[in-house]
Amino acid sequence: MIEFKDIQKVYFIGIGGIGMSALARYFKFHGRDVSGYDKTETPLTKKLVEEGIPVHYEEDLAQAPKDAQLIVFTPAVPKAHQELVYYQQHNYPLLKRSEVLGLITNSSFNICVAGTHGKTTVSTMTAHLLRHSGYGCNAFLGGIAVNYNSNYWSNERNVCVVEADEYDRSFLRLSPDIAVITSMDADHLDIYGTPAAMEEAFIEFSGKVKPGGLLLSKYGLPRSGDLKTANHLQYSLQDNRADVYTTNIRNQYGSYTFDVVMKDWTLENVVLNMGGLHNIENVVVAITVAHQLGIEDGKIKAAVADFKGVKRRFEYIVKKPAVAEAGKSAVVFVDDYAHHPEELRALITGAKNLFPDMHCTVVFQPHLFSRTRDFADAFAATLDMADEVILLPIYPARELPMEGVTSEMLLERMKNEHRQLLSKEELLKWVEGRDIVFRENKDQQDKRSGGWLLVTAGAGDIDALVQPIRKIIEQKY
Repeated sequence: MIEFKDIQKVYFIGIGGIGMSALARYFKFHGRDVSGYDKTETPLTKKLVEEGIPVHYEEDLAQAPKDAQLIVFTPAVPKAHQELVYYQQHNYPLLKRSEVLGLITNSSFNICVAGTHGKTTVSTMTAHLLRHSGYGCNAFLGGIAVNYNSNYWSNERNVCVVEADEYDRSFLRLSPDIAVITSMDADHLDIYGTPAAMEEAFIEFSGKVKPGGLLLSKYGLPRSGDLKTANHLQYSLQDNRADVYTTNIRNQYGSYTFDVVMKDWTLENVVLNMGGLHNIENVVVAITVAHQLGIEDGKIKAAVADFKGVKRRFEYIVKKPAVAEAGKSAVVFVDDYAHHPEELRALITGAKNLFPDMHCTVVFQPHLFSRTRDFADAFAATLDMADEVILLPIYPARELPMEGVTSEMLLERMKNEHRQLLSKEELLKWVEGRDIVFRENKDQQDKRSGGWLLVTAGAGDIDALVQPIRKIIEQKY
């Protein structure tokens, strides 16, 4: 059994992953010598280096520390990775990220948020509510909280908010006091094989809740009757058959005001300054957890109003109103991590609901050959909801190419007349050539007078294009 108190030097293989970087920050915070490898430099790895955590980007045994006392790796790293193989052959202590997280949280009060989508936003909202209200928590998140520009923070209160990842069955290593299941849609079929097997894993996760604990699940989940926790509340956006839901939703240019209703409790006039109806549903979970922990209503509302979002979760990059006298149309640019058909559906629906008069262009980078193959028809149908679609080539991540599985395959299945496939370089040139001229006639050139709504989506490296696109738009404006 590894005793963390005896470990002084930790090495991460795949340190740039969002969950891995949170653990790296945990060990650094606790005074350990931390370093790592990742295959590409990203804004996140640059930030780690700024924080005093060295990172290198080649498989290089010379830079892999031989005196490391713990090697943490992610299943996304190829099995033939030179450094991983070296540590395996020389019998170093090796643990998966999920195993380390399980050990860290073994003796804490844990709020564990699971789901094929929604978990990052819900866990970040929950952790923010606990931190902002003064209740306090330790946070291990799968996204960067904009309020704190981090995916990890520490607190003396022995409470952890943890994003519970279903990939590789990682979440089954956790011991929740409060568990959340936001969704059980099929994904990671390269791991689970069938949707039924994946649902079984979520049912098993529900059984991990400690005696006397609480399970919060989205109303209407498949097999919700099989979830194993005795104390079980279901939540919904607006379905009053759920135990907690919202009413009286009002929308004002990217923000919402609404009421949260539970039996014997109502929280009125909650303000959420974040787009997407699905994010109202997400914050219902965080509000319910905070209420269950006894946090005062006023503190809950103040924390929600102050929540600035999660990087790449309906993140506003540009938000400019129309300036008719200057001949400029309104422009809104949203970036999102959506990489599953249901996530895309929620993203596009939410964006068009908030900005119904705008011409909606979605730029999507498919993530993984296997996911693109497994959900090709669903991706095509969902993307058709946009007014215009630009596809980038598939981001392979950990996979090798699969014959016949390409972005062209999605393009062929779509019915939207306004669709095209571009490289990253071609996309930037396309944005440069795009006009944002103010138009009184909403039907002119199929561009609505309400302006241009640009949405970039995907879990690969499309995020590297966000700032170049922002710069082009702002120069043109």
